[in-house]
Amino acid sequence: MSVSRTAGFAAFALALFFAGALAAQSQAAVGKSASVLDAPVKKIADQRLAVNTPQGNGTLPVYADHQLNVAAPEVKRVLIVVHGTLRNADVYFADGRRAVEEAGATGAGSLVVAPQFLIPADIEAFGLESDTLAWTQDGWKGGELAVSPAPISSFSAMDALLEHFTDRTLYPALTDVVVSGHSAGAQIVQRYAVAGRAQGAMVKAGIKVHYVVANPSTYLYFDNRRPDADGNFQAAVTTYCPRVNRWKYGMEQLPAYVSQQDLGGIEARFAERKVTYLLGMADTNPYTHFIDRSCPAMAQGPNRLARGLAYFKYLRGRHPAGLNQSVVEVPEVGHDGRGMYGSACGQAVLFGQALPASCPHIP
Repeated sequence: MSVSRTAGFAAFALALFFAGALAAQSQAAVGKSASVLDAPVKKIADQRLAVNTPQGNGTLPVYADHQLNVAAPEVKRVLIVVHGTLRNADVYFADGRRAVEEAGATGAGSLVVAPQFLIPADIEAFGLESDTLAWTQDGWKGGELAVSPAPISSFSAMDALLEHFTDRTLYPALTDVVVSGHSAGAQIVQRYAVAGRAQGAMVKAGIKVHYVVANPSTYLYFDNRRPDADGNFQAAVTTYCPRVNRWKYGMEQLPAYVSQQDLGGIEARFAERKVTYLLGMADTNPYTHFIDRSCPAMAQGPNRLARGLAYFKYLRGRHPAGLNQSVVEVPEVGHDGRGMYGSACGQAVLFGQALPASCPHIP
């Protein structure tokens, strides 16, 4: 091994060592954040979607600006907006509706939908029906099983949501579904874009699916390489960071929803799916808005913008000729869902319009 390559590995190992040390030092802050995250939500979505699986049945709370069981012949596009780690689907639903309003004629015929992934504290605080699905605080973000009323993956709930829109008696004019998420919502959307099973049904129904991943803390890697300080990719040193290759950061110790699939073709299928990484150019604060600062997360980069750009570089390197994905950067916007959806760049991505010249992008 050359001196330069040896030095690169040493630097990478040292970076992971310090990442682990920083993660250990931040436990007090994590504990304080946990108390906020574990508090019940302020509002519960007013509609319910049935989620029926071989593992059991449950219902998912959903906001939508049209009754889901009533025909909507005017709907041509569905904009799904997944909430962040606070589970505040009402805020994200409002952001989605405002984005449609601001799009004017371009947004005409759009239906906004915001699912809500709850935890047991929410169920208890609102006295919700016993069939209401609830996950752990972190579990819903990565397709883990619900803790009640049945062991249903949050990815199965996403399947049910998408498959609902294949009903042509309800949505005869529907042509496009945009599955978007910001922050923690972008974490589940990115992993679902990899492993989600509903796209086949959507394609069969003649509906195009576009995944929009906005400012997540972390991404799913397909091998053990991670970015170093020089923008290259080196094998992660698990001695200092034993969880770096485990789900939801890597492809080890997969949840059942994923492990039961043909893993040999899962990455190639993901590369073919239409995904846009919408990244705020000012989302560079390494401590803000519950950013994941665990060792596996820090191995992906120092902040959300750096992690997103590094991940896309990684994908392009693995799929130089067959990647149906792109990066669009949003100038002057940080970790702000409203700012992302309301920006000219975000509007162009969500509603399939030409990007303004002010939006840096990597096709």
